Amino acid sequence: MSDHHAHGHHHTKTNRKALFIAFLTIFGFMVVEAIGGWLTGSLALLSDAGHMFSDAAALFLSLTAMRIAARPPSAAKTYGYHRVEILAAFINGLTLAVISFAIFWEAYERIQQPPVVMSSGMLVVAVVGLIVNVMAAYVLMKGDTKGNLNVRSAFLHVVGDLFGSLGAITAGTLMLLFGWYWADPLVSALIAAFILWSGLRVLRDSVHVLMEGTPKHLSLQKLSDSLISLSGVKEVHDLHVWTVTSGFTALSCHLVVDEAVNSQRLLRTAKQVLHDEYGIEHCTLQLETGKLCDEENICEGRRTPTRT
Repeated sequence: MSDHHAHGHHHTKTNRKALFIAFLTIFGFMVVEAIGGWLTGSLALLSDAGHMFSDAAALFLSLTAMRIAARPPSAAKTYGYHRVEILAAFINGLTLAVISFAIFWEAYERIQQPPVVMSSGMLVVAVVGLIVNVMAAYVLMKGDTKGNLNVRSAFLHVVGDLFGSLGAITAGTLMLLFGWYWADPLVSALIAAFILWSGLRVLRDSVHVLMEGTPKHLSLQKLSDSLISLSGVKEVHDLHVWTVTSGFTALSCHLVVDEAVNSQRLLRTAKQVLHDEYGIEHCTLQLETGKLCDEENICEGRRTPTRT
């Protein structure tokens, strides 16, 4: 097994363990917070419990997606099932957005006639919730929250809960000290705004991957310049680079070369450059002469000028 595959397997195992521990933690406290919100009449607690329910579902979805993504490629799924993780991230982001609008609506109705809330009981539940969320966030931080979109979407769910608990503590304190019962729906609306912001970011990133957009850390122009600078390459066109799943970037392009070029040596050099400079391991390079490209009409179009 290569170092890259061993490293990837280690990351996957760590991510799965982090997601499982976080799921158990979040699901367990979700029940406690929902009961506490119902008994105290606090929308802030109930909205946070609703968010925690979505978190538990999101973590379970992420775990399931990670298991499915581990399946080997087949004749029907030549890239395997890696995209399942991106689909899970998309569903998680959509769920965050829907929940935020539901909380906005309930907060709008309550802020007009703020109900009396059992502030002391709400505070106790909120403080315990904060501790639980900090623990879950810490566990998920051990996973790949930057490189894996699926894990990041689950992490953002938990961070949203963490802010929800902080908001509930703030609202409970204001109600306990000053009797400001409008603080409960107001804080709920602020929690919903954060949840919506997180959800839209995950949706944006997952849609970009599903649409096979160019990875944000890569520049097509720089990639083209690197390839056209290789000895024997006259032109680069039909250049495509996309993300299959988090950490798995693929590239394909056509290289117009001199007829006398050593094709095997050029392919090895090109793949080495793509690996070392851009971290791209999966690439498909088609070598052709200008004559072949023109006569066979096999190219989409030449978008990169010929090197002079």
